[in-house]
Amino acid sequence: MTFRISKKFEFSASHQLTGLAPEHQCARMHGHNYVIELELGADDKDLSPVGFVRDYGELSAFKVWLDNHLDHRHLNDVMDENPTAENMAAWVYKTWSMEFPELTCVRISETPKTWAEYRP
Repeated sequence: MTFRISKKFEFSASHQLTGLAPEHQCARMHGHNYVIELELGADDKDLSPVGFVRDYGELSAFKVWLDNHLDHRHLNDVMDENPTAENMAAWVYKTWSMEFPELTCVRISETPKTWAEYRP
């Protein structure tokens, strides 16, 4: 890829990770102020006629979905798998890669110092 763009989105949600020892902090229900970063890429020959990988304004559909499906929700009720940051990144990618075929990576942050990334 020659060009890459990205945009960050924020939401708040709770989750509880299964399969951990009962005393593990993530085994208890808790919440995060999440940041999701979508990265899209294209070669120069695939840029739009005006020179975009994709118009950032078109990503507003993702923000609407995020607000309606994930924000202020319990992620265990939304996802079919354990809602780790890694699983969420892959799930978001698989959910949105048809809508945004230029999608190359989804990154999820649960805290300012931690990131999980899914890049097929």
